[in-house]
Amino acid sequence: MSRRKQIYEGKAKILFEGPEPGTLVQYFKDDATAFNAQKKATLNGKGVLNNRISEHIMINLGNIGIPTHFIKRLNMREQLIKQVEIIPLEVIVRNTAAGSICKQLGLEEGTRLPRSIIEFCYKKDELADPLVAEEHITAFGWATPAEIDEIMAITLRVNDFMCGMFAGIGIKLIDFKIEFGRYTDKDGSEMILLADEISPDSCRLWDMETDKKLDKDRFRRDLGGVTEAYTEVATRLGILKENPKSAPTLSLVSDQED
Repeated sequence: MSRRKQIYEGKAKILFEGPEPGTLVQYFKDDATAFNAQKKATLNGKGVLNNRISEHIMINLGNIGIPTHFIKRLNMREQLIKQVEIIPLEVIVRNTAAGSICKQLGLEEGTRLPRSIIEFCYKKDELADPLVAEEHITAFGWATPAEIDEIMAITLRVNDFMCGMFAGIGIKLIDFKIEFGRYTDKDGSEMILLADEISPDSCRLWDMETDKKLDKDRFRRDLGGVTEAYTEVATRLGILKENPKSAPTLSLVSDQED
């Protein structure tokens, strides 16, 4: 890893120059952050779990025609991805009230929303990723109206698929955050790709029967058992194969060859 040129380091991942033009290597760290990195910790194994969970979801989204930056997993912590120009927006989908929307609108946590709501936040850590309207996005040139329409259409498909996928393993998808990027292929065609990651770091996931939190809220709220919760998600998804005599291991079930 140290021999590669580092392109960018975020709170949970590092991007390195890829082996071919137009590619990057995405490395998943064990770092955990919350409240715009005001709270920090290192959770052993979290990066491995997020790498595998995100791989699993990206592959399945690709299988239903969702365009993503994911190419393949390289090892337990790294993915080969397409290099994109990240659109400076966090796209948030809310199915059930939790987190900031409860404070903003005085909603009780766990309230089912009348319909799924898509929110946009300006991706700027120093400003705490403020909520913005489509008017801001087009006025400041962060994305065009056509790009917004495409992003929203893809986002709704992602939500529909993931709600069903998680419901099938007894988990409620409360909300999630995704990002998008512009990609130009070898033929010069431009497209919008789903980028970044989808994992318990970027989703709120509750057990369907008990409402037990299986996501980063366990870290935000000092509930403990963060990696155990992520491991439970991976096990239910079939990524981990559980051995009744020992803890699950990450090497037994794979969506693709290393």
